Amino acid sequence: MLERGDTGKKTSAASRGPRTGPLAIALGLGLALLAALTAAVAWGSTSIPPGEVWGVVWRRLSGEAPRPGTNDLIVWQLRLPRALLAALVGAGLGLVGTAMQALVRNPLADPYFLGISNGASLGAVAAIVLGLGTGGTLGLGLSGAAFAGALATFALVWAVAQRRGGFAPLRLVLAGVAIGQFLSGFTSYLVLQAGDEQQTHSVLFWLMGSLSGATWPLLAAPAVAVPATMLWLQARARGLNALTMGDETAAGLGVDPTRLRRELFTLTSLLTGVLVAVSGAIAFVALMVPHACRLVIGGDHRRLLPVSALFGALLLVVVDIVCRTAMDTQELPVGVVTSLIGAPALLYLLDRRLGSDS
Repeated sequence: MLERGDTGKKTSAASRGPRTGPLAIALGLGLALLAALTAAVAWGSTSIPPGEVWGVVWRRLSGEAPRPGTNDLIVWQLRLPRALLAALVGAGLGLVGTAMQALVRNPLADPYFLGISNGASLGAVAAIVLGLGTGGTLGLGLSGAAFAGALATFALVWAVAQRRGGFAPLRLVLAGVAIGQFLSGFTSYLVLQAGDEQQTHSVLFWLMGSLSGATWPLLAAPAVAVPATMLWLQARARGLNALTMGDETAAGLGVDPTRLRRELFTLTSLLTGVLVAVSGAIAFVALMVPHACRLVIGGDHRRLLPVSALFGALLLVVVDIVCRTAMDTQELPVGVVTSLIGAPALLYLLDRRLGSDS
């Protein structure tokens, strides 16, 4: 699963090179993301003209007093934090997916194989059921519990993966899957212990992903973690390229594969914990985004990382618009829409990849 047995046909992802101009793609994604953010703030039960949206943002950033009326409140306090959170979480999922796929040398690997999202989910569900959070919303108390669960799971998976002095990708993934499934079962038990229907609804809605609790304070952790992770990964793009070609090749190029994997595991675990803490469990984005970008731009991580971040941000902003506006009576969980989009898209990408490899 993790490595291809036919070494005669094995080629590194980096050697496939960019298929399209990376600068043009990044610029196009950046402009599309800006347009999507504007639409996310403008569209809703109360529509606000894009010009007024940018007017509110400009007045706030320049220190002017807000104008009377509800538009300023809707734009600045409700919709803009949510749109920015969607962009940050989407960018983070794109980055963590790319790093995880380099970590285990499998372009179809999912960072949630590490089990970190299960630990974060358990922490959040325990906070809701035991009354330690903030009533089922994504407040600071709930986020803190989710992050604590992610850190505890990270420590446990790390300890199991490090046994007998090894740090092989297969041992890491198996440890993450086993521990993640155990924690998932415990989470299901806690859901059954929820005291009332509203509490159960809050738990299930959070487990399927939600950005509805976005606030300016909630943006602080991902606003620091995502750019910092991007800079760290970009600085090690050459090592990531070498890692995808195998340990012997990486060592021959001056890269210590064991040390780099440890660093990647730590970084992806921490970033996954931050993202799950603020948005819940969102499926398919981290799996699909790097794979789709790799098919278009090639496997060189110097180009793949920024494009994956931009595409992930754009995808989740658009998905969140759909979640808010698709139904009049209620909001859809983000994870439901990403699964409905991601599963067919991934099957299509797999068909293209298998066809090109045959």
